[in-house]
Amino acid sequence: MMSRLAICGARLFDGTAFRDGHHLVIEDGRVVAVKPGEPEAGMPVRHLEGGILAPGFIDVQVNGGGGILLNDDPSPGGLARIASAHRPHGTTALLPTLITDTKERLLAAIEAVAGSSVAGVIGLHLEGPHLDPARKGAHRADLMRPLGDDDVALYIEAKERLGILLLTVAPANARPEAVRRLTEAGVIVSIGHANCTAEEADALFDAGAHGVTHLFNAMSGLTHREPGLVGAALSRGDVWGGFIADGHHVDVRALKIALNAKQGPGRLFLVSDAMALVGSDSNTFLLNGRVVRRDRTGYCPKLTLEDGTLAGSDTNMALSVRFLTEWAGVPLEDALRRATADPADFLGVGHLRGRFVPGACADYVHLSETGTVLAVSRGEA
Repeated sequence: MMSRLAICGARLFDGTAFRDGHHLVIEDGRVVAVKPGEPEAGMPVRHLEGGILAPGFIDVQVNGGGGILLNDDPSPGGLARIASAHRPHGTTALLPTLITDTKERLLAAIEAVAGSSVAGVIGLHLEGPHLDPARKGAHRADLMRPLGDDDVALYIEAKERLGILLLTVAPANARPEAVRRLTEAGVIVSIGHANCTAEEADALFDAGAHGVTHLFNAMSGLTHREPGLVGAALSRGDVWGGFIADGHHVDVRALKIALNAKQGPGRLFLVSDAMALVGSDSNTFLLNGRVVRRDRTGYCPKLTLEDGTLAGSDTNMALSVRFLTEWAGVPLEDALRRATADPADFLGVGHLRGRFVPGACADYVHLSETGTVLAVSRGEA
């Protein structure tokens, strides 16, 4: 049995707010309490030399890392490599993400995650194949297809094995009735890669979908007469949305507008949409046989196909938090929440992750005052 441990000496962020003058008490990898003042006499103490103590970051959209994509290596070994690449950047929980691929590769990804005990892998995100070819982005349109009854049965069964299954679909290839069956069974459904009207988006939201995948990117935009998927997502309080904060996917002015406009309680949270090169020194990788190149200019590197199409990101959660504070003027407290409590709430695990509350996982990240990762822990003594 592990003894209780107090962690002090840093400014404590509990997932939603700073708790100045408090320390964290953990035991057996779980949070016991957040307490004011100094630790009680006799308790083992880990003293941090300043900085910020926050819950580990949660990333619901991680395509790859460490030089590989989940699509290329849907195995426990591939999952471990991806998780290891993101851990130094503060991410202690993630959904490995399979982009549009063959049915065989999809099944392999489900089996890999269901049969894996890789630390930090808490479920699976299937971004496709039930998307809209009109908004394919870097996905292969020839592999996109309608969401059928067999698919619904497969995803419901997979959710039972995986615990958390996030499925991104588009109205063009997903009927409201199918979405309702999925969400009633606990599958989390998000809308993305969609050229839909606001009304078509509302039909899926009314059926239980409650997220949008990488807001603004690969979706119908907001105009004054056609609000599109962006307008539907921002105006509905029951909808959450991930967004990529790397300076390439969304202009910082549009990002500020969206953050200010979003109706609650649903919130916008950070995702990396990271590809293979996080944690790798290489400047190229293959995506469905196509070369993706890394351009290191700018605040974050940029990934594009040969024709200039954005092909995921080369950012991570710590860098995304810093981008929000340094470029978008978001208060640090708000930026940290969008990497911790908000994605946890979207996934329905806010009582277990993303917050320092009794019984939650004691994963934490120790940051400098400027947001640089100093240490990452899964709550070990």
